[in-house]
Amino acid sequence: MSDATTYEPRFQKLYRDKVVPAMQEKFNYSNPMQMPKLDKVVLNMGVGEAVADSKKIQSALKDMEAIAGQKPVATKARKSIAGFKLREGMSIGCKVTLRRERMYEFLDRFVTIALPRVKDFRGLNGRSFDGNGNYACGLKEHIVFPEINYDQVDQMWGMDIIVCTTAQTNEEAKELLKLLNFPFRN
Repeated sequence: MSDATTYEPRFQKLYRDKVVPAMQEKFNYSNPMQMPKLDKVVLNMGVGEAVADSKKIQSALKDMEAIAGQKPVATKARKSIAGFKLREGMSIGCKVTLRRERMYEFLDRFVTIALPRVKDFRGLNGRSFDGNGNYACGLKEHIVFPEINYDQVDQMWGMDIIVCTTAQTNEEAKELLKLLNFPFRN
């Protein structure tokens, strides 16, 4: 047995110390297991240029791995579309699912570092919930993350960020994300 203290991400500590009591007070949960939690974060990057140049997908995979801290998987086309010169099975993007500590670390970097670096940022859209407590947003440029070296990027891609929660309603999910310092616009 070692006496080493276990590492806990800043956002996980924020959730435990600030979010849980505030949600308990606002929604009057009778059982602590009713409390909405963050389940996972899914990052998705579409690379349409990969149809013409297969090196683009490798570059996107490398950048996504730097952002997420975890190896992404290439997404493949399900159907052939002649108009786009796309064949079934071609790699056209990449995605990664983050859970537990990596998820909290990513959200911390996303909210405190990446979003303030977005040009003309006025806040996240508060209506991008799906009705089941999941939130989706997109970035036009993946270079807002500090892990990406601007000088080594050959092309900028957009990316989707989906935050999945265990909340039952949009209201609960929005309150959970607000308490985690997500900057929603009024």
